[in-house]
Amino acid sequence: MLPPTGLLELLRWLLRRRKRYRVTGNSMRPLLVPGDEVLADPNAYRGRAPLVGEIVVAPHPHTPGLKIIKRVAAVHPDGYVHLRGDNPDESTDYTLPVQALLARVTSRFP
Repeated sequence: MLPPTGLLELLRWLLRRRKRYRVTGNSMRPLLVPGDEVLADPNAYRGRAPLVGEIVVAPHPHTPGLKIIKRVAAVHPDGYVHLRGDNPDESTDYTLPVQALLARVTSRFP
């Protein structure tokens, strides 16, 4: 479940402590569908590793400039994270370095 954006998250977005992203694909259905928007914390992984189950924003490993939203399926001790969409029929899994993660999704916007 992804909470709706509350007053505190909205304030953080206005103060530029959150980034807004729009979902374009079906890989996170039914949680997120094309056209949904989310807020994400770009500082979430400074000083801490991602947790299994968190939803993250990461660069697409094969398409420069494209960002993906996926769920953390595994965190490997050698510094890699395995990302997976909630909809296996419409998703491609990726393994990326933890340092590549751009943000942790915090809420659905608005």
